[in-house]
Amino acid sequence: MTSQPDELAPPPEPDRQAAVHHAAVALRSIGQPNSVAGEFDFWNDRYEGRRLFSELLGTFFLVLVAVGGGMVSARFGGHAVPYGAKVVAPALMVAAIILFMGTVSGAHLNPAVSVAFAARGDFPWKRVPAYIVAQFLGAVLATLVLWAFLGKQGSAGLTLPGSGISTATAMLWELVLTTGLVSVILGTASGAQQIGPLAAIGVGSYIALAGLWGSAVSGASMNPARSLGPALVKGDWASWWAYLVGPVAGGLVAVGIAFILRGRGGGRSGVAAAQGTLGVDWHPGSQPRT
Repeated sequence: MTSQPDELAPPPEPDRQAAVHHAAVALRSIGQPNSVAGEFDFWNDRYEGRRLFSELLGTFFLVLVAVGGGMVSARFGGHAVPYGAKVVAPALMVAAIILFMGTVSGAHLNPAVSVAFAARGDFPWKRVPAYIVAQFLGAVLATLVLWAFLGKQGSAGLTLPGSGISTATAMLWELVLTTGLVSVILGTASGAQQIGPLAAIGVGSYIALAGLWGSAVSGASMNPARSLGPALVKGDWASWWAYLVGPVAGGLVAVGIAFILRGRGGGRSGVAAAQGTLGVDWHPGSQPRT
């Protein structure tokens, strides 16, 4: 089932303030546990810094693992980190991040995901630029930390096309892989398929499977921040456009697929997942839960 368009729009400012105040008063007697009090955080602009820090930190950890595998192997020998571990570790990290702070910011960790959620109507476009900046900053900081610890390791850690693979082919490969990834993300955040924290398993599993068979072709990045952040630090822009155009285009294709499968938007559950408020069943005109 899908929501009507007016259910996806944020409530008027007075209603937002009233909802936040009502929740604070109602929860005071039970100590305001974060898991419950945070239900209304998305509508409170004072928490924007918290959400952006969550995106920065989450992307930092993701890139630390994704880039670190290649850099550690380059530093200590080609088999220091086995091939399978290099492609599965980022998937496990994404699953962990979704579980431990997905309800803060939605755990996008990926500009292509933020754009897709916004294009679908589940996430406000006005918040997309700041999310993308936070994601790229997290990627840059992770690369700088690895560089400081391990030193420069040539092209290790960069996302590059495989041997004999053209940049155009890598771009199309990234488009296809990202279409699948974003389809899983949008699907597990929608209607009857909404499975809450277990979405981490679906998303993490897809990233691992895509990496196991797709990384040899394009690196299976599916994430502009993961690829362009290290490229910025290292000053190596080889094939960079493939890892920007491919994932963003793939995310938009996934939005089209979601429209065919479910109609417009992801409903209240899709909005909640995109905005970091899983489990919220509140929309304009309803009474806040206490």
